[in-house]
Amino acid sequence: MKMIKYVFALVFAAMLYAGVQAQENPAPPTPPKPPKDMEHKKEMIEAMKTGFITRELDLSPEEAQKFWPIYNQYDNEMKTLQQANRKKMKNAKENFDQMADKDAELLVDDYIVEQQRELDIKKKYHVEFKKVLPIKKVGKLYHAEDKFKKELLERMKDQKPPMNPNQPKQPPMPDNQPGE
Repeated sequence: MKMIKYVFALVFAAMLYAGVQAQENPAPPTPPKPPKDMEHKKEMIEAMKTGFITRELDLSPEEAQKFWPIYNQYDNEMKTLQQANRKKMKNAKENFDQMADKDAELLVDDYIVEQQRELDIKKKYHVEFKKVLPIKKVGKLYHAEDKFKKELLERMKDQKPPMNPNQPKQPPMPDNQPGE
């Protein structure tokens, strides 16, 4: 049953990708959409991510069956932590310059603590991923996550006008950066 979901997600992501590629004259920007539409977009992005990671890792059906439940737990833990962090940082960003130094110090220290929590989650699931995948596929997973984020951000950047209309778009970053 789970394998059928993954195949469906792959087909859906491929159809979505083909539809985006086929669109030659995109519609003009539209105003912000209601939350229901945002949920739909999130679901589509998740399906695309699932398909992307499955392709990049070249998972066998057996590997996929063991891997995806663990990955979904990992992803949910990371999202929960990151959402909480975003809310804190958004509230703090608005008042940061007016904060007392002690409050700013607490905020910055808390940021480091939150980064450590993310790292702790990654370390915990790294061990779990190694139990169900060969180490090279674990390495490919981390690369695939980064690659997916970059490609998604690039697509989003191409769909949005620059914040300053007089400012030209930044040239794309080269793919082969040091450390990759």
